[in-house]
Amino acid sequence: MTNDFPAYGQRRAPLPPQRQVPDEAAYDPLSAGAATVTMPATAAQSAGTTAGTGVRTAERPAPQTYPEDAQAPGPRTRSGGAAHGRHKAQRARGKAQPAADGKGTSRDAFFDNAKYLAIVLVAMGHSWEPLRDGSRSAAALYITVYAFHMPAFIIISGYFSRSFDMRKDRLQRLITGVAVPYILFEVAYSLFKRWADNDPHYPVSLTDPWYLTWFLLALFIWRLTTPLWKIVRWPVPLALAIAALAATSPNIGNDLDLQRVLQFLPFFVLGLCLKPEHFQLVRNKRARIAAVPVFACALVFAYWAAPRMNAAWFYHRDSAQELAAPWWSGVVMTLAMFGCSLVLVACFFAWVPGRTMWCTALGAGTLYGYLLHGFIAKGSRFWNWYDTPWVHKPWGMVLITLGAGTLITLLCTPPVQRAFRWAMEPRMTWAFKKDPVGT
Repeated sequence: MTNDFPAYGQRRAPLPPQRQVPDEAAYDPLSAGAATVTMPATAAQSAGTTAGTGVRTAERPAPQTYPEDAQAPGPRTRSGGAAHGRHKAQRARGKAQPAADGKGTSRDAFFDNAKYLAIVLVAMGHSWEPLRDGSRSAAALYITVYAFHMPAFIIISGYFSRSFDMRKDRLQRLITGVAVPYILFEVAYSLFKRWADNDPHYPVSLTDPWYLTWFLLALFIWRLTTPLWKIVRWPVPLALAIAALAATSPNIGNDLDLQRVLQFLPFFVLGLCLKPEHFQLVRNKRARIAAVPVFACALVFAYWAAPRMNAAWFYHRDSAQELAAPWWSGVVMTLAMFGCSLVLVACFFAWVPGRTMWCTALGAGTLYGYLLHGFIAKGSRFWNWYDTPWVHKPWGMVLITLGAGTLITLLCTPPVQRAFRWAMEPRMTWAFKKDPVGT
């Protein structure tokens, strides 16, 4: 065993600077990078710190989690010398480097499958909307799906936003992956409505999102507030209180679609608080079996409530007073629907396969399917496709449902991603200043 400490009066050689390896960016759950798992920067930094001191850090295998929940340094043990520590640092940096280049990453099939199945339900729900008046069964399916499909998306969004901070690269990704697609598609949807709905004077407004673009604007706002939710003691109860107050405030207005931003906020904050072990609780055979009677009860209740309940409660875009209900019902409905949505989301996650399947790769393109299918969904109303009598027959409803699932699947495929990547995931390196430190 060598003595790596300098003699008395001798100057210690300065340690080399630590190599800064960026960890994974906090992508939104609809985009291609949401379920990517990379080696965290903590391993390289820990190894680089111990290189000069001769202290060896025991590492555990990286679990399939987001970087902030990856391994922490293990117990400190006696080392064989500084040379071994330097080799340790080089190996750790070599493993962490592909994460910075976007290569050598692995994806969790569970989250890709969940995103794909959720986006299919979104498209099916939009196809059922014009059928609700003539079919109580379609109305029951519509209510049931709307109770959990967007909460599931938003929870995944919060889960993969846990490491978001105000770091330069993450702010750039927030702009290029969320803000820019919002601007482009808000303009595109407004122009499409002018043409397809024969409404040439419909305004183009970036502060009043139309149709599907509200989610991108909400995600932008939620992500910016992520650091605040990390420092409060009771984030989920606080978010629920804010949502309940919004549901009783009819004067919020339509600017930035703040009603939806605030009323859906508890699901995003809940996602920020979740850990990998929470998802493991529902990923077992017992949970899958228990989900069957729960969903059956939800369908029965929705069938009963369809002619008695205003489905606009599930949109979370209006206050109680705007839905012709007393103000206190906004508080009650906020809490009740949050609990019901969580139960159905847990059942949905219980049924999501955890293995790689034919549809797993499509989970990387759900942003494309989400934004592009809206033109067909709205065009079907503008062009009166649902006025055809066969559409309202039982077999016609089945065909409409299968057609919606097929359409959204095709829009998530790699060829569509390559064709529209310039709008969904633009690089825009020209728009940002170079980092002096990185340079």
